Amino acid sequence: MIAYTVRCRFDDPMVGAEWIAWLVREHLADVIAGGAIDATVVQLDGDPLTCEVRYHFPTRAAFDRYERDHAPALREEGLKQFPLERGLHYERSVGEVMANYPDA
Repeated sequence: MIAYTVRCRFDDPMVGAEWIAWLVREHLADVIAGGAIDATVVQLDGDPLTCEVRYHFPTRAAFDRYERDHAPALREEGLKQFPLERGLHYERSVGEVMANYPDA
């Protein structure tokens, strides 16, 4: 299983709230349609201006297909609705899930 995390920091908490609403309303379902098996949105404790979106893909091949076939258009759509000039700062990470307790 592959874990894909998108961390976003907001300069303005209102933009963050708008971004989360868009995720729940549209974007999470689009990423799942592109191959993810689940999605979780986490607002970090102690940092109300930072959120992480955590996706799981069943295999590296499924993630690679998502990156190739779906991610470019979804990222473009996100940047149209939330241009970086609105104070959004993204970081992405990808890694192999080594254990998933209690299902390990």
